Amino acid sequence: MRSTEPRDEARRVLGICDACGYCNGFCDLFEAARRRPALGDGDLTHLANLCHACRNCLYACQYAPPHVFAVNVPRTLATLRQGTYVEHAWPNWLALLLEHSRLSTLIVTLVATGIMIALLLASAPPDVLFDRHQGAGAFYRVLPWETMAAIGAIPLGWSCLAIGIGLRRYWRRIRTTSVPLTTRALADAVRDVVLLRNLRGGGPGCNDLDDRLSHARRRLHQTLAGGVLLSFAATLVATLYHHALALEAPYPILSLPVMLGTLGGIAMTLGALGLLWLKWREDPEPTAPEARRSDSAILSLLLWVALTGLALLIWRTSAAMGLLLAIHLGSVLALFLLLPYSKLVHAGYRFLSLLIEAMERQRKRAKSPG
Repeated sequence: MRSTEPRDEARRVLGICDACGYCNGFCDLFEAARRRPALGDGDLTHLANLCHACRNCLYACQYAPPHVFAVNVPRTLATLRQGTYVEHAWPNWLALLLEHSRLSTLIVTLVATGIMIALLLASAPPDVLFDRHQGAGAFYRVLPWETMAAIGAIPLGWSCLAIGIGLRRYWRRIRTTSVPLTTRALADAVRDVVLLRNLRGGGPGCNDLDDRLSHARRRLHQTLAGGVLLSFAATLVATLYHHALALEAPYPILSLPVMLGTLGGIAMTLGALGLLWLKWREDPEPTAPEARRSDSAILSLLLWVALTGLALLIWRTSAAMGLLLAIHLGSVLALFLLLPYSKLVHAGYRFLSLLIEAMERQRKRAKSPG
């Protein structure tokens, strides 16, 4: 009998999986579940975030709906996984943003953009704001550099603190054994994250849309993540240009910050659009509705950040530069504020679960004879 309580339903489903064992070669999840027959709350939290939702198990399962057992591992763990984001959010009352992800993302983005427009109007009169500004320091004629730096540093600092506290709570919850943390295990976990090994399913790929296998979702995830890293690198290089070389933005098209930012924006756009398309076309059976809403909300925001950044690059010498700058900075501000209260927190939780698995694999190798 199915339960309406996510943890009870996860215990029921994984108990059947442990008895069957057919899907043990698909990913790390089923072997990890077999090593945890008691399936305590900490075990379930770990397993839910270890699951990458490749969905191989659903289409291979003889007990999947419409069977009376109604085993749907991806959907069950997606529901539980979404609950762990809410449970470990700090401060707890802001978990409300996670529970209403689409609405909160829209409201925060609109408010952040409104704040940026108000700041620009307060710092520059309309004749300056809507004038054409070219050459070094053009951006700072409509908004001082110190203000821009504060807009990024303060919310990002808060979000890093909130994420750090949430990850500490999560780590204490899932580390139910005294397996030692080693450099080798850390390196293995980082490799699994970079390669997205568990998004390969049993090897041929994920069931991105239906029972057909593909590597599309893994490649789109890597494209999106690469775009974010390139954009971050562009910001770091621009900071170096500003402070170490005394060169003020905007920089020439062929300068390193602009090339990195352009490539990053394009990669983010392609990755976010591709993943949104998969969300729109996919079979809804393996995915929890709340997870779909959370995914689409943060993907839409990342897409908006990328598009506004590219628009600012294209029209930075036009009279629209000031308004585009406000809109782009508003989108970035919204992203920084929502980092701990969006689907993006899954990256930290999933890394820690992969790290636990790497630690346990290393212990198993050390105990193996020879």
